[in-house]
Amino acid sequence: MALADLRTSPLSFGFIALTALSTLGTAARAHAETETSTTPIKNARIGSLIETLGQTRTPTSVAISPDGSTVAWSVRTHAQTQIHLSNVENPDPAKEKIVSTGSGATDCSSSDPKWSLDGESLAFVSSCTAKTDQPGQDQVFLYSKTTGESKQLTHLTGGIDSLAWSPDGKSVAFLFVENATRSAGALAAMKPWSGVIGEDGVEIQRVGVVQLASGAFSQVTPATLHVYEFNWSPDSKSLAFVAANPPGENNWWVAQLYTEDLATAQPRSILDTTKITGSLHDLQIAVPRWSPNGKQIAFIGGIMSDQGSTGGDLYLIPSTGGEPKDVTPGRAASVAFLGWVGPDIIAIAEQVGGSSHLTAIDLATGKDIPQASVTFPETIGAGDLEMSVSLSQEHTIAIIRTSFERAPEVWAGHIHDLKQITHLNDSLKPAWGKSENLEWTNDGFQVQGWLLYPANYDPAKKYPLLVMVHGGPSSAVTPRWPGAGYGGVPFSALGYFVFMPNPRGSYGQGEKFTQANVKDFGYGDLHDILAGMDVLEKRFPIDKNREGLTGWSYGGFMTMFGVTQTTRFRAAVAGAGISDWKSYYGENSIDQWMVPFFGKTVYDDAAVYAKSSAIEYIKNVKTPTLVVVGDRDGECPAPQSFEFWHALRAEGVKTQLVIYPNEGHGFRDPAHRRDVLERAFDWFETEMPAK
Repeated sequence: MALADLRTSPLSFGFIALTALSTLGTAARAHAETETSTTPIKNARIGSLIETLGQTRTPTSVAISPDGSTVAWSVRTHAQTQIHLSNVENPDPAKEKIVSTGSGATDCSSSDPKWSLDGESLAFVSSCTAKTDQPGQDQVFLYSKTTGESKQLTHLTGGIDSLAWSPDGKSVAFLFVENATRSAGALAAMKPWSGVIGEDGVEIQRVGVVQLASGAFSQVTPATLHVYEFNWSPDSKSLAFVAANPPGENNWWVAQLYTEDLATAQPRSILDTTKITGSLHDLQIAVPRWSPNGKQIAFIGGIMSDQGSTGGDLYLIPSTGGEPKDVTPGRAASVAFLGWVGPDIIAIAEQVGGSSHLTAIDLATGKDIPQASVTFPETIGAGDLEMSVSLSQEHTIAIIRTSFERAPEVWAGHIHDLKQITHLNDSLKPAWGKSENLEWTNDGFQVQGWLLYPANYDPAKKYPLLVMVHGGPSSAVTPRWPGAGYGGVPFSALGYFVFMPNPRGSYGQGEKFTQANVKDFGYGDLHDILAGMDVLEKRFPIDKNREGLTGWSYGGFMTMFGVTQTTRFRAAVAGAGISDWKSYYGENSIDQWMVPFFGKTVYDDAAVYAKSSAIEYIKNVKTPTLVVVGDRDGECPAPQSFEFWHALRAEGVKTQLVIYPNEGHGFRDPAHRRDVLERAFDWFETEMPAK
């Protein structure tokens, strides 16, 4: 599965975007992702690269005021995360205001700013609390634009995420896990196995609401449902939310769409995809948004392998329930985010190929509005859901933009005349080669991918090629500035061509393309990748004797499976992979995601799982393969890596297994992230030496 730069997702962790790991609180998140390690760097070239990447100042969230005049944005540094206020017309850094809680606390962080609809107040989360509060615990604060002061609204213990104002401005809602011990998502390290499995210590995420006038707090959704996303009704009397029975990390793939009248506190399921026919049957739903008149709810539906990695078609359903309508059938794109901008107009952000596209759809005609359409050959987001956009009442926007060539910065303004608000990273220049958008055809599909040239590229020389397969499979590679960890960009800086394909199963070409690898893992998608390599070898000076394969999560599976299907690769590194889909079904913490992709459970059709299992073809492997995984990975459990390593060793194939302690699917420890990069680079250099 896959990780997006500005939002996480389980089986798609690709390690390029280490800036979006969901954690218990903003302070913990900021500290965990930016702390520097004292572990010595073994390779001087890697050390220099990591030092360069460590200089990046990363905006984490952005919100434009309703009148479009002010942008609130948070930025992460090594010490903390702060919220800044910038004037859109004159974004002078000297005139920026930093939002403070007034507590005097240091070594803490503030993030996730959200404007009230009247633009007078800014809600945010912060661990900069009074000494009487638990250290490091996020709380909800309210900043007054008039007084310039903040007050603390909550005194809670647990995980707080996704602030949202009620339209009447009287309360703020958010996702809350009481007494949380870990992230609510499946990406974080799982608890050590103990007690009654699936029953003891289950942590449930609910919607909490704090009243601004009284400070009263209540959890308004039932303790029997784990909520993933929610949205206020326009009259502030109800919620729409996507939820499932606990445990939450496993059941997002079978989540239903609910509405709840807050006065009665009785949730009502208005959409269960297992009980409908048509294009959405048994698939996933995300990003519910109530229409301005309260009569409809728009959402995204499609086959999705990870919560947070959203892509599909745009659907509408009556808010009282009924049959959902696909608004964008056959669209050659994957919608990731949406928002109503009029009674009959919905703005969307979508992936098209490997690029980001913003547009608005007129529901009366079903067509895009040209004046509201723009494409960015980069990654965009506002720090909430994937490809989220902050929109003012004046229809101006604020987003964070990043690409292979440009470090992340905040931009705001009219969609066709965006102004750069921040200049946090003007001094940073890529230490890697240029990027190129590639397209090719295979089996009747138009396929897209990205190629990074080696740093200091000389067309007269030959270079090694590293193929890096993204996670997911429902995800896509889009251009972004790298984090200081494992990924394709560092290898470009170290002298490799890096090929990052978006084969069938990826977002960006429409639902038919995304669903094209159902019951076919490792076959059509691998053929797409190999066909892309054929194109590269004809166009570029690639040393065919120095081609390597790597990936994380689903990319780790593709690495394990790929070396059983071809000897084309001289070396491979499999991160958090899957070697045996049959045993994996009973080992992982997210088995519900598998049925839409395999058609049936492993107990009803073991053959379809065996067909795509690397272990079934292990005697074909000749490629030296390094295997790495975290010991508390619930997405792709360590036994899968152990099984693959054990089989290669038994068959006499050079291999090495490295298990990292206290790590989940997404590594947190900077020393571990660096170690993976160093080991992988050494592995490829040793097994694919230059001649």
